[in-house]
This record gives sequence, C-alpha cells and structure tokens, in this order.
Amino acid sequence: MKTYSLGIVLCFTLLAGVCSSCGERKANSKLLINEVLAENESNFQDDYGLHSGWIEIFNKSYTSADLAGWLLKASSTPGDTVTYFIPKGDVQTNIKPRQHALFWTDGAPRRGTFHTNFTLCPDKDTWIGLYDSGNSLMDEMTLPAGVLKADQSYARVSDAAPEWEVKGATPDSYVTPSTNNKTIDSNPKKDKFSSHDPVGIGMAISAMSVVFLGLLLLFVCFYLIGRASIRTRGKNKVKLKQEHAAQLAAAAFVPDEVAAVIALALHEELGTGHDADPRILTIRHNSGSAWSSKEQHLRQVPQRK
Repeated sequence: MKTYSLGIVLCFTLLAGVCSSCGERKANSKLLINEVLAENESNFQDDYGLHSGWIEIFNKSYTSADLAGWLLKASSTPGDTVTYFIPKGDVQTNIKPRQHALFWTDGAPRRGTFHTNFTLCPDKDTWIGLYDSGNSLMDEMTLPAGVLKADQSYARVSDAAPEWEVKGATPDSYVTPSTNNKTIDSNPKKDKFSSHDPVGIGMAISAMSVVFLGLLLLFVCFYLIGRASIRTRGKNKVKLKQEHAAQLAAAAFVPDEVAAVIALALHEELGTGHDADPRILTIRHNSGSAWSSKEQHLRQVPQRK
C-alpha cells in the first residue's frame, strides 16, 4: 500500500513538473519580441494605409524561422489574456536570418495574416508573450504604462539585446519598424581620418601609392613569368635538337655486312661484269659480207678436164 501511494505521488510530481515546464520561457529561442509601438498617429503605415500599433518580431539566428502556428498573447488585466493564432500557409511568416516581421495590433485579423485580434493600450501595463506551436513560451515583455507617448516605441537597445529603451523621444533616437534597432549615423574611423586629413592629400597619396605598387608587382610577375617561359622554351629546343641528332646517328649506322652487300650490288649494276643485252634483232644487208656472196650459196660448175 505504501509503495502504491509513493508511486501515485511521484506520478503527480512528474506531471506537475511537465505542466510547469510548458509555460517556461526557452532561453534558446530564435524569435524574440524586439520592439513595440502602442499609439501610432503619424508613424509607419500598414498595407491599408492606416496608422496602427505594431509588434516587431526579430529572428536572431542565422537560419530561417517560421512563425506559422505560433501564438501572440496580450493582457492588460490579469485573467484577461487575448490570444492571436498566426495562420499557416502564408510564406511571409518564414522570417529570413537576422530579419524582422511586423504584426499590426489593430484588432482586425480579417485584414491579413499580420493583423492581430487585439490592440495595445499605452495607459496600462501590457504583458505580451510569444508562444510556439506547442504552447511553449518563447519570449515575453511588459509594456509599462504611461511611458510612451504617441509615435514612440519601447524597444531593445539593439536587436536581441536584453536592455530596453524608449525610442522616438529624442531626435537621435529613431523608431525602427522592420529594421535594426540600433541606427549608426556616423563612422568613427571615417571621422578620425577626416580629423587627421581634412583636405584629402594623404588619401590621394595613399591611393596612388597602392595603384603604382600594384602595377609594379604586376610588371615584376609578368617579367619573371616571361623569362621563365623563354628559358623553358630554349631548354626544350636544345633537347629536341639532341633527340633529332641521336635519331640521325642511329639511322646512319649500317652494319659491315649490310654495307658489303650494298656495295657488291652497286658494282654489279654499274660495272662491266656482263654484256649488255638489249634484246633487239637487226637485219642489215651487207654486200661485202661472206654470208651474202653467191659463191657461198651456189655450187661451182665442175670443170671438165
């Protein structure tokens, strides 16, 4: 019985821990509430040309993050929490790395995905929470009452920074919907260089020096490459000549037996070793020839004694 009771207690303890963890904020959330403007009189306009309050969500990671199915909750009175379900199917809910998404708090969700079903009241402390699709709290902030005037926003000092400040109260502090919270108007390096070289002579000399140095380096590189190419081509030419001479020497070498046979054949062909036989028969009449004498063809008449 004791074992059974102990098991029940452990189960309830585990269940309570799981339920409590559902509402805890995850410290490694990619998406954060970055800036909030409650009363908009002449600030940024929505896609309908209207001036409404807005909530800016920032993706602090270097990968895309999708808000589809997430929840935006707002409450100015305990127990009176309004929940806006971010619809699925809109490609614009996929926030690019280090980019922002703006939700208009105009209480008109029928105007589109980025129009919530609640409004913000600058005269009351307003709690705003961002929940993922599993109803886990990703980020939260409280908009203090009476701090913001019209067209002023309550924002992080810089994107994803833990500190918050009022923007739009001074000329140097800008309200930054859908852009970086920290606006840099000056470049310290540029200002320092301008103080040391107000006319720009040093900049001109530095620029010309860099150009001429680059040209000199290019000349040296091309000169060395050309010399190396000429040297390599000369070596290849000498090598080809040596190979050709070796081939000629190898072709000119004739063994003694072969030379003797060739000499004998030439001697037989050009010498007088045999009579010339033109293979022509010539018949020519020669009256003085013994073959053509009648005495050779006719019998002599016998002489009588």
